[in-house]
Amino acid sequence: MKKLFLLAFLLPLMAAAQDKGIHFEHGSSWEAVQAKAKAENKYIFMDCFTTWCGPCKFMSANIFPQEKVGDFMNDKYISVKVQMDQTPKDNEEVKSWYAAAKQIEKDYSIRAYPTFLVFAPDGHIVDRQVGGAEADQFIERCAASLQPATQYYTQLDKFKKGQKDTAFLRKLALLALDKYDQGNASDISKLYLSQQKDLYSPVNLEFVSKFTQSSKDIGFDMFLHHADKVNKILGAGKAEEKVMGIVANEEVYPQLMKKDKSAPDWAALEKSLAAKYPAIAEELIMKTKVQYFSYTKDANNAVAAIVAYMKKYGHKADAQSLNEYAWTIFEKCNDMQCIEQALEWSKRSFKDAEIPAFMDTYANLLYKSGKKEDALAWEEKAMNKANGDEKKNYETTLEKMKKGEKYWE
Repeated sequence: MKKLFLLAFLLPLMAAAQDKGIHFEHGSSWEAVQAKAKAENKYIFMDCFTTWCGPCKFMSANIFPQEKVGDFMNDKYISVKVQMDQTPKDNEEVKSWYAAAKQIEKDYSIRAYPTFLVFAPDGHIVDRQVGGAEADQFIERCAASLQPATQYYTQLDKFKKGQKDTAFLRKLALLALDKYDQGNASDISKLYLSQQKDLYSPVNLEFVSKFTQSSKDIGFDMFLHHADKVNKILGAGKAEEKVMGIVANEEVYPQLMKKDKSAPDWAALEKSLAAKYPAIAEELIMKTKVQYFSYTKDANNAVAAIVAYMKKYGHKADAQSLNEYAWTIFEKCNDMQCIEQALEWSKRSFKDAEIPAFMDTYANLLYKSGKKEDALAWEEKAMNKANGDEKKNYETTLEKMKKGEKYWE
């Protein structure tokens, strides 16, 4: 009897808690959602998600249930969730949306998740958002989706109807890129660039860089053959960095993912690259070896590749790479000379910003090299700058250091 009374008491509280966030429609068809939005003169917010998408789960668990998010969204939107993938565990409601989900995916070129689509009360598409966000940013984005001046499809419609002045084209191309509409982003950016007299001006080079994503883009030739002019504006090594990324995606990575899982022919690959891209071939191969051996968990070759790369190109490594390489050395290498080298890379990684994770790597290397007191001091610094689970992890490491434990392979 007491249990029944308690349950009766808790049910209203549970319902109230659920009411605080976004109210998503259930048991309705796409047509019914559109009809309700039209009748209530509200916009439609559509969460296009998949069952495997981490950011989708984060939004559903942490952002959508928040009271302030619900207060904003429920007043202005009719909201609906649409599962874009299909699984054996799908219930009847999800299955009833299969056909609509496929059509929505096709009509709006959904390629990343979560994608949020926004429709006007009359049912026509006005905006899209891609990727998760914290609550305040999410509300800000949804507020912008209500304004014609910041609605992507509204602006795209102006373009299709003939507006093609350079200021508008530039703004729309950047908006298309931000909205993950790669096809229109490419076409509109090319049209904008065709109207520019000087592609090497600072403003235009920044723009070109954003839209250079393949060897077929206009910027690829500029970055490949006029690196000096590009680097003078964008910074040392920026041209080579851009070219290297594109060449890696188009010509190197496909050679590594063989169906028979055989080892890459590094010599043949470097020879092929050297014939087309002599300025970057060696560096690209050395960097790719680091990535490949780390991915395949080949510890000995990964360590050797890192040491070789850092010896010749270490001056180019960014903070993130320096930390990753140093951590691999901590985990996989027991040679003190190697560890001393990694200490130098690690210290460089946080010289401009004391990132706790990078400081933790440095502390671990110090500890492994036998410099226990210095290690304790740096691990404590990392711990004091960290939050949440990260802080707890560093506390655990600090205790192991104090006890003199060996906690690596």
